[in-house]
Amino acid sequence: MGPVRRLGHTRRSSPMPDPGPFSLAHNSRSSRSDESSAFVPLGDSSEFQVTAEFDGGTGLSEECADTIRECLDRSGFVIVDGLLTRREADAGQGLIDQTVNDPKRHMSQFASETDNRYRRRNFCSLPSTPESLRFVSTLCRRLEPVISEYCGRSRPLLEITTLTSHQGSSHQYIHRDPDCVLSMLVAVDDIAPEQGGTLFVPGTHKYGGANIRMDGRAFEFMELYRIACNFRILAYNLKALLRMRRCGHPNLEPGEFRDRVFSRQQDDHQPNLLRFVTGKTYQFRVGMLGPRNLWKLFRYRKLLSESFRMVRTAPRKGSVILFRSDLMHAGGDNRSERPRNLLSLSIGRDVVNPDQWDLSYSPDPTLRANPQTYGDLLKEMDSPVPVGSAREANR
Repeated sequence: MGPVRRLGHTRRSSPMPDPGPFSLAHNSRSSRSDESSAFVPLGDSSEFQVTAEFDGGTGLSEECADTIRECLDRSGFVIVDGLLTRREADAGQGLIDQTVNDPKRHMSQFASETDNRYRRRNFCSLPSTPESLRFVSTLCRRLEPVISEYCGRSRPLLEITTLTSHQGSSHQYIHRDPDCVLSMLVAVDDIAPEQGGTLFVPGTHKYGGANIRMDGRAFEFMELYRIACNFRILAYNLKALLRMRRCGHPNLEPGEFRDRVFSRQQDDHQPNLLRFVTGKTYQFRVGMLGPRNLWKLFRYRKLLSESFRMVRTAPRKGSVILFRSDLMHAGGDNRSERPRNLLSLSIGRDVVNPDQWDLSYSPDPTLRANPQTYGDLLKEMDSPVPVGSAREANR
């Protein structure tokens, strides 16, 4: 068989040393010293960023919407800068604070349950209050020229959640969410590089005909790349935990090290060696490192490194990340003492089986009792803060 053609749109701008199968290059253009301990240092994400331009009202201009859709189709995600004013972002932060301080909050199940239990993360669902629905409505109406290209008005709002990460949280394994969903991450505050912004692998979304790339083996090579990256994430998380145990900063709670490394409890994003060896971790398990895959990882190591790359984001306050659920991505670990706060929401792009819905999404009981569709969110509610020009308001 001849050489396999790589994905042209993710090719490096300059050659890099040939990495080993479990040492895939970060493919980052940053070498800042304060980022030396990061799994993937923050690089240049400008090719995935679009500055919001408005048509004089609260909606995006046609040219801006076209640019956002083009990036979303090509890469699977896009960072829309300046979509919200600082005042609107503060309103989102208020919703997060109100939720995480509620002792009866509904905890999410799709992330690391162990991190949630030890307060390394605070991933929980926002109740469907008029305030939260008004905030989501503002987002949807402002992005309507983009979202309506992918989501019909009858498609359900699957969840509204807080994504708060604290120091000592684990780095998620690279994974895909269930297909046929469009998701948003709303930066209600500036995300610093050390706070562990979301990591994406551009071009790995599963659109029609995507697999015919790379001589019909694109999905196979994507999975090999994911396996190699997740091996590194396992080692990275173990090293971080051992450093926490040795140095005592941040402090590990009693039983936390055991539960994160040797527990039998379900958790797909911890460096749990017991579940890894017994094949109980869905995202990464020892069976993925069989002889056939190891040989492929060695044989195609250069192709994988040249065809795929990881991009870590650090959005500014008021920015919104739109991404397809079938794009490979992962939540980063927070290495700072300042919590990382994001607000997330997901809308169905197609029919979603309720059983599949529960695998990766955690709607609040109030949303289950009072379902909302994308069309409902587009209806006129109480007037949001007028945008005018979000770029000017953010200065």
